[in-house]
Amino acid sequence: MPATEQQSSGPAVTVPARRRGPRRVPLFLFVPAGLALAFLVLPLLGLLLRAPWSTLLEHLAQPAILAALRLSLLTATLATAVCVLLGVPLAWLLARVEFRGRRLVRALVTVPLVLPPVVGGVALLLLFGRRGLLGSWLDETFGVTLPFTTAGVVVAEAFVAMPFLVIAVEGALRGADTRYEEAAATLGAGRWTTFRRVTLPLVAPGVAAGAVLCWARALGEFGATITFAGNFPGRTQTMPLAVYLALETDLEAAIVLSLILLVVSVTILAGLRDRWISSP
Repeated sequence: MPATEQQSSGPAVTVPARRRGPRRVPLFLFVPAGLALAFLVLPLLGLLLRAPWSTLLEHLAQPAILAALRLSLLTATLATAVCVLLGVPLAWLLARVEFRGRRLVRALVTVPLVLPPVVGGVALLLLFGRRGLLGSWLDETFGVTLPFTTAGVVVAEAFVAMPFLVIAVEGALRGADTRYEEAAATLGAGRWTTFRRVTLPLVAPGVAAGAVLCWARALGEFGATITFAGNFPGRTQTMPLAVYLALETDLEAAIVLSLILLVVSVTILAGLRDRWISSP
């Protein structure tokens, strides 16, 4: 370790710098931190220990589980596509355009993050139900009914998942260097060309991360789905709904479905750890 010299009227005295050893964790912090970690990890460990590993493939081959899995993958993917199509322009508006009420709009966008999903399902029913504000018009004009259909599952999942994408893309847009966009405009590129050729490539990692989080949230949605779309096997019964139903009839099937959702969640978080978890 380097040493420091102190100047005085007498001879120079060399004082060794303080050695930095491993920092000890205070006991009053270590104990509650350990309890918190155990509280979060032990339920997941219990799920892994109780999983029927010997009959796992047999359970996965059951028609009800396969149907719920296929429907979940389909609806989550469609909901993510809807969120990307609508959420990216909304994120750009919040990040790039100054307008009155922008803070209120941003707050409204994040409401589904804290709103109980069941309340979101009720709100969707009041809007898109057959007697809802828009649902009656859709039914009378186009004969379209969203509640208790597969399309209703997509709508419910998109409603709860879109804030994840908007927040991620808005953050990426705010962190992007606007000089490239200004240079493109100086060279004569229009707004659409600049957005498509410059802005989107700059924020592509943020869009990808937001889309993955959005997909994972849609895959695990339960409350808004069962309230707005119901729980009909093969039509609206996604994996979380199948877990809820299987708890009453087949515990091992519920564990298998829960295990699939756990693996998906851990895989996504592990893949995005550098962006969302790691600290500088």
